[in-house]
Amino acid sequence: MKTTAAVVIALSATLSIARADSWTTYRIPESGTSVEIPTSIFTELAGKPDGYGQQFRTSDGSADLTVQAVANQEDLSPAEFLSRKNPPAGIIYQRIAPSFFVVSSIKRDKIWYDRCNFSRRYVHCVLINYPTAEKRQWDHVVTRISHSLSGG
Repeated sequence: MKTTAAVVIALSATLSIARADSWTTYRIPESGTSVEIPTSIFTELAGKPDGYGQQFRTSDGSADLTVQAVANQEDLSPAEFLSRKNPPAGIIYQRIAPSFFVVSSIKRDKIWYDRCNFSRRYVHCVLINYPTAEKRQWDHVVTRISHSLSGG
């Protein structure tokens, strides 16, 4: 009986992730940051990050999303900015381009994904943490969020 309940709960969580059917554009007016977020998944506010923006999380707390903009007063390149963030060792995926970077890895059974786009005055970022066991269900969600990130 307990196994059946666990399977039903796991399937319900997976279906809610796969059914990211309600999206909205979140904007940070101070920086011009804009990104599409699935409001059907990230249903709760979870505080404010450094700089400007908002943190969100799923109702069960298994995943979170941070939309953030910070001033790039020193005009750092993506590589310089990333190195100053002191990313954890063991990065599985890393791409650094002239106007953005993407890094991803696994930490404590969660995938963490960080993308930052660079504009003239600001660094516009999305940071997403979600269960590794649900990677396939999250792939399209993370891709849509990442590709929609922009900033003025």
